[in-house]
Amino acid sequence: MNNPEKPFPHPLRKTLLITEFSALAVLLASMGWFSIQTDTGHSINPAWLLIPAFASFAVFLSFIGLMYLRWIVAVSAANQLRHKVVFSLLAITLIGVWVYGIASTWLSLNAA
Repeated sequence: MNNPEKPFPHPLRKTLLITEFSALAVLLASMGWFSIQTDTGHSINPAWLLIPAFASFAVFLSFIGLMYLRWIVAVSAANQLRHKVVFSLLAITLIGVWVYGIASTWLSLNAA
């Protein structure tokens, strides 16, 4: 049987994967810590919310980076412009959802 050679992964792939899963672990740990703090009746300083905000941003950026490697770098040059336009719209949408979520969370904290 013919065994085609596997292409070597992009050098940033491993770094992006490590970043994504490390940031996800930090995000989940901070959410668990916040849950424990609020169960005991302590109030949380809003500055502590920067930890999950930065962690979620790192998750989004590394996810977008991995998606770029899979979708844009791997595509042929003939279709690359169309893929880049669609990818850019998707990336802008994902970052916009993140900004909206962070802004609405921050505004709800200030309103309370």
